[in-house]
Order: sequence, then C-alpha cells, then structure tokens
Amino acid sequence: MRTSAISVPISAFDPSGVMVSRQDTVAVEDPLEIRIGRSVVAITMRTPGHDRELAAGFLFGEGILQNIKRIVAIDAGKRNEVVVRLKRGQHPADLKNSRRNFYMTSSCGVCGKASIDAVRAQGCALLPLGFEITPQIIRGLPDKLRAAQPTFDQTGGLHAAGLFDKSGHLLKVFEDVGRHNAVDKLIGSEFLAGHKPLSDRVMVVSGRTSFELVQKSVMAGVPILAAVGAPSSLAVELALRFRLTLCGFVRNDRFNVYSTPQRLVQG
Repeated sequence: MRTSAISVPISAFDPSGVMVSRQDTVAVEDPLEIRIGRSVVAITMRTPGHDRELAAGFLFGEGILQNIKRIVAIDAGKRNEVVVRLKRGQHPADLKNSRRNFYMTSSCGVCGKASIDAVRAQGCALLPLGFEITPQIIRGLPDKLRAAQPTFDQTGGLHAAGLFDKSGHLLKVFEDVGRHNAVDKLIGSEFLAGHKPLSDRVMVVSGRTSFELVQKSVMAGVPILAAVGAPSSLAVELALRFRLTLCGFVRNDRFNVYSTPQRLVQG
C-alpha cells in the first residue's frame, strides 16, 4: 500500500535565528488517472490511498456513473491508475461528450464546470426537509473531524471530509491533499457500499466550500454541509437552489448559515 506521508530533510530556523537540520513529514501528492475501460476520464493530483473510492465518488458526483450495478470491477492495482470496468453495453453513451480531458489539480477539482444549470440537468431534485439537527451538535463537529485526522497530525498538510449522523457521531473520514478528493473518497465509499441518497447525514469539510463541494453534496443527497472556512458566492447560490443547508465558519463555538436554516432546531 502506498504511503500517505514521507519524511524529508529540511533546514529549520529556531526563534533565535539559528538554522538547524532535521527531518520533517510531508503529505504525499501523486497523479491518479481515472479511466472507464480504455477511456481516460480524468487525471487528478491526490494523496495515495482509497483510490477506488476516489474514482467512484468522482464519477458519481459528475453524473457519469449513477448505478453501482453497472460496475463489474474497479481495478486499482497499477501505480497511479484506476480502471472502472462496466458490464457489456453499459459504457456511458455520452462519455465522449462529458469527458473534458481535464487535468485536475488537488485544489481546483473540476474547474470550469461552474454551472447550476448543468447540475439541474443531471436530474438533481430539491433536498427534502425532514432531517433536523441541533446547532449545538453542528458546533462540535469540526473538532471531532480534526481529532480523526491521523496524517494531518504528522504533516499539517491534508484536508479532510467526514460523515456524521444526527447525533454527531463520526461515521467515516477521509484525508487528502485536495478538498475535492477527500469528498470524492467519502462519497465514493458510501456509493460502493450501496448507501445513497445520504439523506440522514451531515458532511463536514476542513476548509472552505466551493461550488464543486456543494455539487457533490447535492448529487449524494446530503442535506447539511458544514465547513470550517468560508463558502464562495456560487456555492451559496447552488445551495439555495437545491435547498442544501450550508454552514460556514464553524469554529470558536459559532457558525453562519447561508441556506435553508430550517433543518437547525433547538434541542
């Protein structure tokens, strides 16, 4: 199994200005090619590990692959390559049109697809309002997420995405150098397990919230997305359009709600 962190030699300056040589641990960043059969769909920079989940989550979030029954196998045996093999006759007919031959950096995700109309065209419906949670539980989720980041403790260089239930129990967490990759790994894990929509779950991310993260949440049916950082304007617009409860700046015992506060109720 590929390691998610490595030790490198560095020169460090102490408070007195003296330079010392020592080792430091940094997060690994490597390219991953995602293919359906022989067709290359994407290349992303990611932290090695859970590559099957990353590929499945990405394809699901992009609307390319919606049914797990279409999958024969997901082969992640080769270094920096994942091949998704589908049943005969199940190859996406519109893959050539949907494939953008893009190179995704670990920070940008699916750049250039910032279109609410495109998300609507993928068949996403308004998220139901039945799920509720207390603000007190929301406030405590980032600390629980942070406590479950083993590689971040070593490197300080990884984002995380975690899935919680309405009681605030952490169910799953994934780390990666890219925020989008961490979310893809998380959603892909649930997709491969046959768990969708995630209508009774809260997703928490360690950084800011972009359009793509809201898109992935809506595609997975997650009703509440909470982030330690700020949302972008398009993230807020998309959350409002699909009735996602979007929380930002969840830290220091306070947070902002940018869309659909009805799901937050006093206990």
